[in-house]
Amino acid sequence: MTASILVFAMIPGIAFFYGGMLRKQSMTATMAQCLIATGIMVLIWVICGYSLAFGSEGFLIGNLDHVFMNGVIEDVVDGEVNELEFAFFQMMFSALTACIIIGACAERVRFTALAWFLVFWGLFVYTPMAHWVWGGGMFDQLFTVRDFAGGTVVHICAGVTGLALISFVGVRSASIRKSHAHNIPFAFLGAMLLWIGWFGFNGGSGLMANGQAIHVCFVTMLASAAGLITWAICQYQTTGRVGALGLITGAVAGLVAITPGCAYVPVWASFVIGIIGSMLCFFAVRFIHSKCNFDDALDVFGVHGIGGIWGAISTGIFAESKYTGSINASGIYEEGPAGIIFGQADLLIGQMASVAMTLAFCFVASYCIIWVLSKFMPVRVSKEEEAIGQDIIEHGEPAYQ
Repeated sequence: MTASILVFAMIPGIAFFYGGMLRKQSMTATMAQCLIATGIMVLIWVICGYSLAFGSEGFLIGNLDHVFMNGVIEDVVDGEVNELEFAFFQMMFSALTACIIIGACAERVRFTALAWFLVFWGLFVYTPMAHWVWGGGMFDQLFTVRDFAGGTVVHICAGVTGLALISFVGVRSASIRKSHAHNIPFAFLGAMLLWIGWFGFNGGSGLMANGQAIHVCFVTMLASAAGLITWAICQYQTTGRVGALGLITGAVAGLVAITPGCAYVPVWASFVIGIIGSMLCFFAVRFIHSKCNFDDALDVFGVHGIGGIWGAISTGIFAESKYTGSINASGIYEEGPAGIIFGQADLLIGQMASVAMTLAFCFVASYCIIWVLSKFMPVRVSKEEEAIGQDIIEHGEPAYQ
């Protein structure tokens, strides 16, 4: 439960982090979008999402045996996490993933359109992804894969979904794209809430407070610190200065990169993963802003998408067999697959295949959802409304009086 609450605390972290980096006319809208995303994903998860993700080991999807948490075990046996507690933990993941998406299409997508998009996205994108990776579905049946805390399910999925949305709705006006963060202290506060919550996000994914959880938290901290310092060096070398926003973005890049492999890689490898992940994200963000006609407002694809891709692949490179195994029916620990540097290729191949399929599925499915919605309702605010800001136009509540 402690880990679940830490993950839940990441949602206001996202709101402050994103809101602080946007114009002041978008602060209320960012908070409202995070709130509606949370409400929608919680309801979907309880009604049928959990059952579809974890109800069985079907190839494509689970079943409806646990609709409205029917049949979910609430008894605690020998201090272990019961099924309802596990469902609650996974519920927080689904809500957080939806909130991450918001940063890509910020200041453009109408509140009602975003809400309807998340309803269908939660059912037809996130739920299948959770099943394929964690519910014994397609990826687990086809490949040798490991994703401890959500490199594919959360970060690549959110990053690519954001890319699909901005591909459809287009760019903001030039003046708004050039606007600066209106509240850097808010962004810092949000980033620190994310950083703290990440120890529940990663550390709680093993469902036990044991040696593995300690290992996970340790490598999570190391990778995030390495990412922060690497981003600072890259920023200084390219611009001659280091900004607070750059430092916190570098930390997040390191956190994203270590997420899928945090339980599977040795300590030294997390340092390398954080460095390379931060470098890849830094130059991806610069490339997207300077060369691509995409307006990824808050670098969701550049950080979460690219960082998640590297994190998944790096798991296939650095994973050590003593960390990837499991306890068999006889109570004996059996070592699992190892990364390519330890002489095994199956895991790396599986990771790369799962990344490719995640990229394709999440982009196509998300684009189709927003395209269909556009036939029934206006999806994007007008240029005039965009200039005034969604705080006033859609919510009637300016964040600052």
